[in-house]
Amino acid sequence: MEIVKVRNYDEMSEKACDLIVEKVNKLDNPVLGLATGSTPEGMYQQMIDSYQKNKVSFTKTTTFNLDEYVGLAGNNPNSYRFYMNEKLFNHIDLPDNRAFLPTGDSDDLQKECRDYETLMYKAEYIDVQVLGLGLNGHIGFNEPGTAFDSRTHIVDLDETTRKANARFFDSLNDVPERAITMGIETIMESKKILLLVSGEKKAEAVYRLVYGETSEEFPASILQKHENVILIADEGALSKL
Repeated sequence: MEIVKVRNYDEMSEKACDLIVEKVNKLDNPVLGLATGSTPEGMYQQMIDSYQKNKVSFTKTTTFNLDEYVGLAGNNPNSYRFYMNEKLFNHIDLPDNRAFLPTGDSDDLQKECRDYETLMYKAEYIDVQVLGLGLNGHIGFNEPGTAFDSRTHIVDLDETTRKANARFFDSLNDVPERAITMGIETIMESKKILLLVSGEKKAEAVYRLVYGETSEEFPASILQKHENVILIADEGALSKL
């Protein structure tokens, strides 16, 4: 695991964007794995800025998001499809038919999981997968106890995760209790993993990620076994190393 120490959130976002832009410009048909939440927002704004300055084009890029809430349609302001449209997709030249997320309001969720895996297989899997790090070690919505050999699946969200995401909703009661997420084995098939972590509140999780034992009780620990992980973290997040 390569650790890149930066001063703050803005520098983390800038370095992450530079890596993404370099990869997109280098490959003929780049495939990106994207994440939601507050951590990648700065990176997405940097990507928009790079596009507007003609430093990159996404016309031949395909994207797959990690996850989506069960029960939320794509036009729901709390869905991750809506988030991605607002934070990135609506502002760059990525074709609509190349931007994939699980369908959270599918009538057949198990089929949706299988279909999502098939789409990634046909795209020859992900060149760069962006990840955040949950306080409990979750990656995507793979909560503690998720099997390392899991593929895209339905998950019951941990209470700590729901509380952490409640700031995006009117109340905790409005946060969905389930989600569709890429599985851990699916994530590990990515050719490169870009892990973004910011803030002192994540310092304990980063310490456990780097020095802890590999355990399904801390899902991110599996990243120790991936051959191409770049952790970009600020001083606060790395304060316990």
